[in-house]
Amino acid sequence: MRSTPGWTADSDGRLQRTVLQRRELRDDDLAVRVDYCGVCHSDLHALHSHSADGPPLVPGHEFTGVVTAVGEAVTGFSVGDPVAVGNIVDSCGVCAMCVRGQENFCHEYPTLTYGGTDRRDGSVTLGGYAREYIVRDRFAYALPAQLDPAAAAPLMCAGITVWEPMRSLGVGPQTSVAVAGLGGLGHLAVKFAAALGAETTVIGRSPAKREEAQRLGATAYLDTSDDSAMAAAKQRFDVIIDTIPVAHDLAPYLDLTGLDGTLCQVGFLGSVTVDVTDLLIGRKRLTSGGSGGRPATAEMLEFCAEHGLTADVEVLPSAQVNEAVDRVAGNDVRFRAVLDMSDLDQ
Repeated sequence: MRSTPGWTADSDGRLQRTVLQRRELRDDDLAVRVDYCGVCHSDLHALHSHSADGPPLVPGHEFTGVVTAVGEAVTGFSVGDPVAVGNIVDSCGVCAMCVRGQENFCHEYPTLTYGGTDRRDGSVTLGGYAREYIVRDRFAYALPAQLDPAAAAPLMCAGITVWEPMRSLGVGPQTSVAVAGLGGLGHLAVKFAAALGAETTVIGRSPAKREEAQRLGATAYLDTSDDSAMAAAKQRFDVIIDTIPVAHDLAPYLDLTGLDGTLCQVGFLGSVTVDVTDLLIGRKRLTSGGSGGRPATAEMLEFCAEHGLTADVEVLPSAQVNEAVDRVAGNDVRFRAVLDMSDLDQ
């Protein structure tokens, strides 16, 4: 086994420094020195639901780093290569979804970067809040040199979560896109939509964010508290990317969705209630998405490199991991917290 320092949850869901054990490299594995790891809302949910009686929990599923060792069968990476890893680290590889490059929808369920079950030895996967991660080479991605590694880390979860559905919905120059919510997912959705050439609007309830929305690439801001503005925007948008992370009424957003348009909900993944009439009038669609397959993830990184796109991040030393988690929970980060793991060398 390989030892590496990292951060694991205690019985109260707080993170404590410890020494983690990683597997020795298999033939198709990479050892990655984790340099930067994003703090995701999924990490908060995992910490809040963690039980002292359950398996160990090491969060972190959007990180960048450098290859430090490769398995004997690895041909696509070499020691010293910069890489990025997301929230999926394995899949069955043979089901219909995997064959289509949609490993995120693997029929046998993908192996998650943390809290998952290793497909070969049955161990619980431990995440990227650590100095080293061992990953199957198919699920590591070359990190373009043009991208800052700290700001690129959130692309591997927040970024791909909005990128893949936007691509599947054909977002482009002839599309009118609205993004509901301007947080970790939302700000990247705005950047992507604008770079894809879409007319891009941010929907929110704080007019003070209008200037920030424009800085990110939006051409308009729609204030949900302005009844006249909402009425004027009725059936205006081809695609609405809903990144709001809490339960909310979908009816006002469906009302803004145009003929044959789509409301794509990627923020809140719990139960919702929809009046079918809101879908019927205008042949509207309600959809969602989760993470992304390997082809879409590679495409996203290439697009970001070409257009100079990364997340807006606040970088904190990993020793401040609990502060980072608390700030994310309090919506006190613009727009993604990222941990610098180098202090684990001390």
